[in-house]
Parts: sequence; C-alpha cells; structure tokens
Amino acid sequence: MLKAGIIIGFAALLFAVGAALLSPICVPCLSLLLGLGAGYLAGVFEKPEEGNETLRTGALAGVISGIGMALGQVIGAVINSKIVGPEGAAHMIESFGLQTGGPVAIGSSYWVGLIGSTVCFGLLDIVLMAGFGVVGALAWGKFSRKNAGSSEEVVME
Repeated sequence: MLKAGIIIGFAALLFAVGAALLSPICVPCLSLLLGLGAGYLAGVFEKPEEGNETLRTGALAGVISGIGMALGQVIGAVINSKIVGPEGAAHMIESFGLQTGGPVAIGSSYWVGLIGSTVCFGLLDIVLMAGFGVVGALAWGKFSRKNAGSSEEVVME
C-alpha cells in the first residue's frame, strides 16, 4: 500500500498543482479517479486477503496518495495567489459588473477565502481518496478473484 500510495500520490501532486491553477474546485474531482487507482494499485502490489485487509489496504493507499493531492493543492494555491492575487480577483469580480471597492477592500477576504478553501479542499481530497481507495481495492479483489476462478477451471479441464 505504501508503494501504491507514493506512486499515485506523486501523480496526484502534479495533477493537483495543475488543476488548482485553474480552480481549487477542480481538484476534488481528480480525487475520485486517483483514489480508485490508488486502491486498485495497492491491491495489485499487496494482494490482500478478502475482508478487512482489503479495506485497510485500499484506505491507507488512498490516504497516502491523498496527502500528495493535498500538498499539490497547497502548492497550486500558492502559485495561483502569486499570479492572480487580490488585484486580479478584484478585476475579475468587477468584470461581472459587481463592485468590490478595489484590491485593498477585497484583500483580507481574498486571503481568508484562499487559505480556507485550500485547507477544506485538501481535507476533502484526503477523505475522498481514502474512500475511493477502498472502492478501488474492492474492485481489484472482485476482478482478481474472478480471474483466478476462471483460470482454475481451465487447469482442471
């Protein structure tokens, strides 16, 4: 599970940085697919027995890779804040016809919103990847046991 978590966690870090540059809301969507991949890959590497061992393996691989996703979200938010900043946010909001009072008036709420959303989405990423890691590990178990059963039938004939 450690190997699968690190592999998918590194990929998640890279994807999260890229997605966070567009919008922090995009990153949890990646958690679904990458969490499935982490759980499935953990099953491939660890080959857990049925039951709680499969659940534990998938969840831990998901958590490890979720930490990579959260770290990528933080890095992306820092880069995004350097590029956009309160000035860019004020300009974007004013382009929709809303009054902001300029970058000075929006400054503190911009930073609170940026930090708050990054922390919340980072925690959500970890939880989603752990949950979908379990689903991925269960899927691995279902497919591997089905294939193992069919190969035993061929040998017996």
